[in-house]
Amino acid sequence: MKIACPNESAEYRAARDRLLQKEIELRRAMEAVAEERRTLPKGGLVPEDYVFDGIGNDGAPVRLRLSELFAPGKDTLVIYNMMFPRHAGDTRPKPASGPLKHLPVEETPCPSCTSLLDQLNPAARPFEAAGFNFAVVAQAPIERVAAFAKDRGWTNLRMLSAAGNSFKRDYNALFEDGQLAPMLSVFHRDADGIRHFWSSELMHAPADPGQDPRATGTLEPLWNLMDFTPEGRPDFDEQLQYDESCCHGAKPAAA
Repeated sequence: MKIACPNESAEYRAARDRLLQKEIELRRAMEAVAEERRTLPKGGLVPEDYVFDGIGNDGAPVRLRLSELFAPGKDTLVIYNMMFPRHAGDTRPKPASGPLKHLPVEETPCPSCTSLLDQLNPAARPFEAAGFNFAVVAQAPIERVAAFAKDRGWTNLRMLSAAGNSFKRDYNALFEDGQLAPMLSVFHRDADGIRHFWSSELMHAPADPGQDPRATGTLEPLWNLMDFTPEGRPDFDEQLQYDESCCHGAKPAAA
């Protein structure tokens, strides 16, 4: 089916049609990668039933085993490893308000992880309704994790801390220098137990020149949305807060 937009040139349409073919190829490649991912051999059995710190429905701290993160009838668990605390070299501003404003910047959350979770919070509910489990695992004390999540309005995210176990180190969410990595990991429960299925190992692979590792590149709405623009991805760092003047609906500056 041929389509066109108002006042476009023949040159534009020809170039757009060529690009469309590449977009079709990209879609096919993405589907092929997803299909190949689903055919991976069985991953390794989880070596222990890791115990995480969490917050119960009554607001009190609780201990939760990895096996308890699987709801009845839901055999796949996706875990996002949040960098909280952030990387030691991350000098972006810390929270200007809220429960963590008193902390040194190096003990506060990664702004990029925070931005991603702001985007995933609305998606977590339909994701779980579709038959999956989702959790976020930080390394900071659970009281700080829970306070920050409440301040951000993350009502759909199960927030945990791995401060008391080796989960992050075992599953490559901790670099050799002790800094955290923003890994996404998937686990599947079968008759033998809980197995590791897949992790976003691009984080540990060399990046192409001019590109960041894009460990969760196909997941992030913000950066993928930028790819549709004529400017492309800008030289931009996510922040924990933004100037109100940047946002839609902000009051215009005085003349």
